[in-house]
Amino acid sequence: MDHTYLIIPGYGGSGPDHWQSRWQLRDPHFRRVEQRDWWNPVCEEWMATLEQAVASSGPRTVLVAHSLGCGLVAHWAAHTRLRIRAAMLVAPPDPEGPAAELNIQGFVPVPDLPLAFPSLVVASSNDPYSSLEHARGAATRWGSRWHNIGACGHINSDSGLGEWGEGQALLRSLVDR
Repeated sequence: MDHTYLIIPGYGGSGPDHWQSRWQLRDPHFRRVEQRDWWNPVCEEWMATLEQAVASSGPRTVLVAHSLGCGLVAHWAAHTRLRIRAAMLVAPPDPEGPAAELNIQGFVPVPDLPLAFPSLVVASSNDPYSSLEHARGAATRWGSRWHNIGACGHINSDSGLGEWGEGQALLRSLVDR
């Protein structure tokens, strides 16, 4: 494996039972992009942190984003000149829907342009922070492949996915293309 995987949690970070945290513990190729404040996200600050992380990890980087991390990747991609291998974007929330109640600054509007790298949007049919229509629309605007995993909530630790083997297979399918 010659890729570096950068884990990009969303609002609140990803706790120890979250699949992102499990993947990071299991495989040293997975590194977390640590934000200064997980509970009061400021898009510009989060983008600068992501830019530094990608600059350090190089063009073989694969981003593995969850929730607000998906919006962060879209904002970052609209501003960066750095190249990456791919991005898996899991459970993109609708920042103008239920997620609007959270203390997030600068994430609206979400960029509406194709990403300059292969990407895959993974969504759930019963995500409390997004609709399938919103997630599918994001995939279309970003030029991403699309996958609906069924009724798995916000695809987080509350979803009871454990190591989330299906997610690992989806990530491999993205990187091996």
